[in-house]
Amino acid sequence: MLKDFIQIIYKTIGQNVKKIIEAKGISQLNLAMSIGHKSVGVISDCEIYLQNKHFNIEQLIKITDVLDANIKDLFENI
Repeated sequence: MLKDFIQIIYKTIGQNVKKIIEAKGISQLNLAMSIGHKSVGVISDCEIYLQNKHFNIEQLIKITDVLDANIKDLFENI
């Protein structure tokens, strides 16, 4: 039960990150590089919770900084 709920939270956060990225018009590559990664894999995998990959707190803070977004927006619909 709790594990399922946590997975839903990770998926929702990933969807919210994707929505904000698209709204801001920034590429996954630019975002990845801005938060210290060299490829889009981390971003794309976490957006869709592929193989249980999800954003951690540090990544979320960096993402909101780069996207000039409020961290609460990443938790919308949770």
